[in-house]
Amino acid sequence: MVSKFFSLAAAGIALAIATVPAAAQTTNLEASFDSMLGTEVRAPRSFEAVYDTDFARRIAQLANASDGRIGVAAVDLSTGEQISVLGEQRFPMASTSKIAIACTFLEGVEQGKWTLNSEFPMLYPVSSGKYSSARAPVREGKAMPAIDLIEQMITRSNNYATDGLLRAVGGPEAVNAWVRRNGIREFNLTRDIATLVRDDGEFDPAYQIDARDSATPLAMIDLLTGLQQGRFLSDKSRKVLLGAMSRTRTGTRRIPKLIPSSAQVLHKTGSLNNTSSDVGIIRMPDGRAFALAIYVTGQGSRSAREAKIASIARALYDGYAARSPATHYTAATYGGH
Repeated sequence: MVSKFFSLAAAGIALAIATVPAAAQTTNLEASFDSMLGTEVRAPRSFEAVYDTDFARRIAQLANASDGRIGVAAVDLSTGEQISVLGEQRFPMASTSKIAIACTFLEGVEQGKWTLNSEFPMLYPVSSGKYSSARAPVREGKAMPAIDLIEQMITRSNNYATDGLLRAVGGPEAVNAWVRRNGIREFNLTRDIATLVRDDGEFDPAYQIDARDSATPLAMIDLLTGLQQGRFLSDKSRKVLLGAMSRTRTGTRRIPKLIPSSAQVLHKTGSLNNTSSDVGIIRMPDGRAFALAIYVTGQGSRSAREAKIASIARALYDGYAARSPATHYTAATYGGH
């Protein structure tokens, strides 16, 4: 079976490579990356040779790829300073895709297709064998107002609420169309959540890159930036979604874990086989904000992945907090734009 490997080389080329067994050792992962694009693509031999600031080097060191791929992208929304480590490489979105699903639905509200009080049923999966069908069977459950489904989908990462709204907007194709219309690339939603969860484990994301239901960290911060800046939705719609993200109850050991209580964290988590992620916006006490997307694979355990997310998020916070609000920066990237 062949999966799509999206390079983070400066040319941004896309290469198809044969997948390796899920039980392969880390050395096989390293060999695959090194033989295709060189060691520097996976984990640079010399941080000093690639990153020109202590801030960028600190993030790169924390995102070391020796125990699995780690993708990071962040941007200070007041200065434009960007950090990217493997930012153009594809990672499983898992439930971080729910932000785009909510955006697609809220655009429909603005267009008069439905309202926040329109009711849609939650969709519950029906037992079926892995890979036995292109789409996992589901049954309708309790109908709820859309505003409540959004709250459940974002704050508790409720998959049944998500699939109810995803069906309402027209499925993954409609979400991809919304993303493309808004200029976001390297984002691909392929399956509903019931199917994604049923068939989880087909690939090990620490060793293989599956283009399905994936995005790059840079694509995700493009989504978050447009949401924060009001380029995608009306103020009313933004308040609905960002408000829900501020009440997220999952991932307390991820982005929020080490962030000072004086800051506000708005985020959405994602979890699948051997991968954990968290993306969001952090509003600092001085009024500035930055968007961040952290995708972690491998690391040995979920708790280790979560600890890695927390440490990277805190390093990003400290780095941006130390910057002067009046200074404008060029992007500091490795595997980025």
